[in-house]
Amino acid sequence: MKSFVKKAALATALASSAISASAATTGTTAKNEPTVVLVHGAFSDGSAWSKVIPLLQAQGLKVVAVQNPLTSLADDVATTKRALEAQTGPVVLVGHSYGGVVITEAGSDEHVKSLVYVAAYAPGEGQSIADLNKDYPTPAGFSELVADKRGFLTLTLDGVSKYLAQDVSPEQAALMAATQKPTNGKNFEEKVGVPAWKTKPSWYIVAEHDFMLQPALQEVLAKNISAHVVTLPSSHTPQISQPAEVAKVILEAVAEVAKK
Repeated sequence: MKSFVKKAALATALASSAISASAATTGTTAKNEPTVVLVHGAFSDGSAWSKVIPLLQAQGLKVVAVQNPLTSLADDVATTKRALEAQTGPVVLVGHSYGGVVITEAGSDEHVKSLVYVAAYAPGEGQSIADLNKDYPTPAGFSELVADKRGFLTLTLDGVSKYLAQDVSPEQAALMAATQKPTNGKNFEEKVGVPAWKTKPSWYIVAEHDFMLQPALQEVLAKNISAHVVTLPSSHTPQISQPAEVAKVILEAVAEVAKK
């Protein structure tokens, strides 16, 4: 752990100096500097990144948190693409959980230079979340999913506090449960086209104590996309329980983009 912290701290310093060097050599303050675009997962919205965003902004980065409707994969990809098209410089595109499917599909945008998967699905061409899960035990948290009459899913309070985010405070879990966004269950059956990770360098954060996406599957996905892998002792929501560690990984990706 000590060696990881030292390495991550070095990456943070490198990212900061690379960004400053970019501005100094180009004479710009925005056009050629990396922007971090954050894509939330199911049962949440852009506020899921509220603890990570200030850490990235403190390094002088522009950050955009996409607000996806979770009504269909196509809708979420279209919303994310609009956010990407609005950028004028290189983008590090980050996705959590189901958001990994979204960035896999939307990440082919020319602005995107690298991808960061945070305890996220990274499907291959023609694959869906259902396809990826079929060879693994059903995650414990799935037992706490509730569907309404239109097929939109939410998690119970127990589902959030015991399985989605068991390593956050009870107050934080209650807030997450109260503000969650219902997700169309059909989203998990929709397949992606040519995955962006085939042509973009990727990072992957594996959550060791994840009850929503099997850690063993995460490790396989990270290997499949040839990602730089960091493993954290966290729940399915490390961006909330360990935001500094997640920010360090994002900054590593930013540093690589800033050097080019």
